[in-house]
Amino acid sequence: MAPLRDEIAALDRELAEIELLVGQARAEAARHEQRRVQATERLSSTDPKASPADVADAYGTLMTLTKRAALMESQVDVLEGKRKALARHRASLASIVDQVEGGASLEVADAAAEPVASGAEGIPPNLSRVVLTAQEDLRREIARSMHDGPAQSLTNIVLQAQIVDRLLTRDPALAQAEVKLLVSMVQHTLDATKSFIFDVRPMVLDDLGLVPTLRRATRDRGQRAQVPVEFESLGAERRLPMDLESTIFRVLDEALAGYLALAPERVTLHLDWGDQLEARLAATRSPSSIEDEDIPEVPTGNVPDAIKQMIQDRHDRRQARIDAAAEAAVVSLPQLTRRDVSDRAASIGATVEVLGGGSELRLNVPLPAADGEGEAAAG
Repeated sequence: MAPLRDEIAALDRELAEIELLVGQARAEAARHEQRRVQATERLSSTDPKASPADVADAYGTLMTLTKRAALMESQVDVLEGKRKALARHRASLASIVDQVEGGASLEVADAAAEPVASGAEGIPPNLSRVVLTAQEDLRREIARSMHDGPAQSLTNIVLQAQIVDRLLTRDPALAQAEVKLLVSMVQHTLDATKSFIFDVRPMVLDDLGLVPTLRRATRDRGQRAQVPVEFESLGAERRLPMDLESTIFRVLDEALAGYLALAPERVTLHLDWGDQLEARLAATRSPSSIEDEDIPEVPTGNVPDAIKQMIQDRHDRRQARIDAAAEAAVVSLPQLTRRDVSDRAASIGATVEVLGGGSELRLNVPLPAADGEGEAAAG
């Protein structure tokens, strides 16, 4: 039960962090909403004789503030959803620990008396309950993401379309500018919807396989984070069973997202195909430069000890700054992400190593024999 209790403790820490983020997001959302209301009041009291440029600026300000307020409110909803999902997950783990510790002997006796049948009917009730809870959490997260992402964007598009409709008769020139903004919003929503579909289940993974999917994922995530991501695949790549490809992609994509969230200068992902697949994902950041100092060498002759110690202290302080800069340059993958990708990898018999203080992740996946190899071995 120690691993489960460690997991519960980790969830408690993450829940505390999310509570803090929720409070900050609520305060920011309230501030943006107040500014939006003020902008609405100013727009309603605009002088009818105001120039079209002034009216356009007022509408643009209102739209910007409306988007920001909606974004912060959706951020609060996302954090609240994550908090509730983690709280339910924690409650499920705590319930399993209590049931296992309280009824272990009884379950062992039942197992000895009656073998467990294969198939869905033989799944232990506790495990079945965990699986169903996980499925419901996933559906809830997808629904919330659809509500906070594409659905919210479509709401903004409807609002913009109403503005254009009102301006068509009053000011056709201004309406034309608003139409351009509307087209831009539609394109942005389309791109966001495509990204959402790719994150949920990339269709290219089923159609083309692991390498093309990873190539697109590294390109898209790198562009969104504005971080160059280098992708390379060496060796004879081939299609793998669907569950294997899905798990490998999820492990590497989740680790890639974890690294990019830390704003590195550069990320590399290299695949090496052989008897097993080795994936090396690394993030780098250059250490901040340390200003040069003209520090004399520590004297060794007939010099007072106080002077020697003063010069040595200056060398020590400079070395401490160099060490601190080097440590700050290490892009260390978060512990929670490490644990998640390790658990995923273990489900397919793969191993995960985190090297370089967390700046490099290596995934080693045993590969099934190709069809030709299997037939040759059989012959």
